[in-house]
Amino acid sequence: MGVIGAVLQVIAVAVGSPLLLGLMRQVRARLEGRAGAGVLQPWRDLRKLMRKEAITPRGTGWVFRAAPLLLAGTALVVAAVVPLVTTASPLDGVADLFAVTALLALGSVALALGALDTGTAFGGMGASREMTVLALVEPTILVSTFALSIRVGSTSLGSIVTATVEDPLSVISPVSVLAAAALAIVTIAETGRIPVDNPSTHLELTMIHEAMVLEYAGPDLALIEWASAMRLSVLLGLLSSLFFPLGIAGAGAGVLALPLSVITLVLKVGLLGVLLSAGEVFMAKLRLFRVPELLAGSFLLALLAVGASFFLA
Repeated sequence: MGVIGAVLQVIAVAVGSPLLLGLMRQVRARLEGRAGAGVLQPWRDLRKLMRKEAITPRGTGWVFRAAPLLLAGTALVVAAVVPLVTTASPLDGVADLFAVTALLALGSVALALGALDTGTAFGGMGASREMTVLALVEPTILVSTFALSIRVGSTSLGSIVTATVEDPLSVISPVSVLAAAALAIVTIAETGRIPVDNPSTHLELTMIHEAMVLEYAGPDLALIEWASAMRLSVLLGLLSSLFFPLGIAGAGAGVLALPLSVITLVLKVGLLGVLLSAGEVFMAKLRLFRVPELLAGSFLLALLAVGASFFLA
């Protein structure tokens, strides 16, 4: 069952991530009084990009060409490792919070190196800003998840989710509240959403992620957009699994429980995506120099969660 569950996780994330992005755009368009392009528009955009010719800027090397593949590859591996559908994954031995954080950081670093390889001002600016955000985001993910692992005695994400399934009331605690707040903030930052970044802007003074992908086109750009959507889905799924693991199939569940787990995952991630997009309508983007202050605040929340966890243990 573990192998089937891991495969279903990857398929659900790979196929559903562009649909999640389309749903979020559609919700935001409706709240802003626009008709919207439809939920399927991201898949149409990916299909259009895949039909175009891959163009490589002059002077770039293998780093530029390998970055989209590495970004998409790490997103798929994380989708298979994180307990989204079942905790009985065959990769549970490597489903460690340190491994997951390292994989997410590897994809971000690869894209930043690809942007630097172009030698353009925008690429260097975007890579510099991305590394600034990364230096504050990744430690927060580690520390906040570590706070949840203290009571379990293991850094395995599967073990943490299993413990929460067996004791749902453990979520109602200061540790979970602080860790959830910290993870929610860094999820917004890691995926480049408002108020940290605006994924729909190309204004050079504010963009972070878009500045790194300006030189990409065709299938390479399609891979980047697809991988970015998958990272958003995985992080929202991880947030829901850690603090609301309803519907996740345990080790003793049968194969018939997996379709229900997939449906539950889709509903939970879709709900979080709708809430996130609705919040963006009523929120302004922060000034770039205020972003580190927000992320430092999330890291402080994670540290408080660790302290509370030790105190209550």
